[in-house]
Amino acid sequence: MPESTDPLDQLPDDVAAAAFRRLVRHLRHRHDAENIELMGLAGFCRNCLADWIRDGGYEGDKGSARELIHGMPMDEWKDRFQSEATPEQIARMEASLARNQGT
Repeated sequence: MPESTDPLDQLPDDVAAAAFRRLVRHLRHRHDAENIELMGLAGFCRNCLADWIRDGGYEGDKGSARELIHGMPMDEWKDRFQSEATPEQIARMEASLARNQGT
């Protein structure tokens, strides 16, 4: 397999890990940035980050990965911070997800 030419792959793991932790802590602080809004805008959310750490080798199950990212059990986070998604939010999310093909 050829070596990647993407400079991101040359970033030292400790630097990448520090940036990832800062992103997760930022999202833990910004509960007003709901997952459905993140999905609609950027095509990823906290739950995606939980999936990605599992894809990267995290040995915990889906629930423990989400708790690690959310900073609390998923059910508690949903009860405290998640509102019902509107049809418009769902439509934006679906359109945004369609743009993720190939990433």
